[in-house]
Amino acid sequence: MAEPKLIIEAAINGVASKARNPNVPTTPEEIARDALACFAAGAAIVHNHVDRGATTPAEIAARQLEGWRPVLAERPDAILYPTIGFGETPEARFGHVPLLVESCGLRVSVLDPGSVNLGATGEDGLPGSGFDYVYKNDYAVIRHAVDLCARHRLGPSIACFEPGFVRTTLAYHRAGRLPAGAFVKFYFGGEYDYLGGRPGGATFGLPPTEKALDAYLEMLDGSGLAWAVAVIGGDVVGTGLARLALERGGHVRVGLEDFGGPRKPRNAELVEEVVWLAKRAGREVASCAEATAILGLRPAS
Repeated sequence: MAEPKLIIEAAINGVASKARNPNVPTTPEEIARDALACFAAGAAIVHNHVDRGATTPAEIAARQLEGWRPVLAERPDAILYPTIGFGETPEARFGHVPLLVESCGLRVSVLDPGSVNLGATGEDGLPGSGFDYVYKNDYAVIRHAVDLCARHRLGPSIACFEPGFVRTTLAYHRAGRLPAGAFVKFYFGGEYDYLGGRPGGATFGLPPTEKALDAYLEMLDGSGLAWAVAVIGGDVVGTGLARLALERGGHVRVGLEDFGGPRKPRNAELVEEVVWLAKRAGREVASCAEATAILGLRPAS
């Protein structure tokens, strides 16, 4: 069977700041411009966060739409998806999702099937001495996110920070409860911490090595689920993981949300690096419409 065309996802900001890289887009205008540049460069999916001034579901949805409307006006088939909101309840964290389905035909939503310590290393090099945050997704929150995707025909974008996240995903898959359009992202820990960009390495995740990728793929074997690689706090191309994914029929996530290193690239440059790698490997790059078909997403309206 021929390998599917390569889906490139660009995660364009996340918790990264302009202090870390002045090319990080933060305002809706910058997000729109950056997203369009990434699509033009070869990305099929763009993921972004909004600034922390938007905290309620209505505010988050409105702020997302400010950045997305110019993109969808030019690229109606664009695949865009947000992050979760703020608050302790599932409703507070996911309340913006139905609003975006109604207002712009959202087709993908976040499913993070587990909990993980996300933090920065301090001057002493120890995890949590710079910043300490437990990203908590208990089974009730996971069930809520899955049910939300099923109810609104949203493809789950599944972030796997640790192997246990994959186990939970596969449990839903075996039970026939994983919604259509699922896209599993393996998050490997790079040489820079996730929040501060400090050298010393991420404090979570398997290392970005071939053996680590093989371990994930062994878990996923026989599931038929689409998958991609990402390096959080590192360079997915520079580590060689992007090339390995190309060779094994997987896909690639890049972007300034994830990138760690001494250089200051733009998001579109990171996309272009994967496109160049794909050309060398003889793997065609998927358009937004082709990625929709590969993943089994609801077509753009």
